[in-house]
Amino acid sequence: MNLAKQHLDVGLFSTKRDEQLAFWQQTVGLPYDHMGKLGGGMQQHRHHMNGSILKMNHSRNPLPAAPPSGIVGLQIARDGLREPRALADPDGNKVTLLPKGSDGVQGIAILLRVNDPAEHERFWTKAMQFERVAEGRYRCGDSLVVIAERGKVERGTREWRGPGYRYMTVQVWDCLAEYAGILERGGASGGEPRVLGDTVRYAFVCDPDGNHIEISQRASLTGGKL
Repeated sequence: MNLAKQHLDVGLFSTKRDEQLAFWQQTVGLPYDHMGKLGGGMQQHRHHMNGSILKMNHSRNPLPAAPPSGIVGLQIARDGLREPRALADPDGNKVTLLPKGSDGVQGIAILLRVNDPAEHERFWTKAMQFERVAEGRYRCGDSLVVIAERGKVERGTREWRGPGYRYMTVQVWDCLAEYAGILERGGASGGEPRVLGDTVRYAFVCDPDGNHIEISQRASLTGGKL
């Protein structure tokens, strides 16, 4: 996979704008970047975390009661920290601050609950072409996807934008080529490519449990037309 950025991004959805912004900026200490309008009463508040972006998508309308995703936690490396610090945001999403380098985490790690580790092994190494660094641990740039536990993950039907962690984003040079390649290598589509103004071309694929991965070609990173 031809990456345009060596860091994965993470997206969550919430109806608690002020509480979430206070948590991620003040408690976790993430620098705020900017707010983007997504339409449909949705705003994306972007925060920096070691080169990655935490996307806090605020909905002014009630969110669908979709089953929880398989993303069960987020780890963020932090310079100067002596021991892990476990936290939970206003919706109960788990996040842990780690001393930089702890458990091999240099930037962030996205923790998954999975139905079948063997299926995820094939997906992350073959379809997504991430590097296998240990059993159940896959690297994209300096970010990790970690199989943290095995358990029941219920696939959503039509709607996946429910409360909590919902997706990760891979920034690439060519969205169309990477999306087609992932499907050819056995990945499943989660949303065909589309363009948002002159900002980004993006598509979604799904892992074996239906978690969404955004394949994003962002003009600010690629420096070209979409």
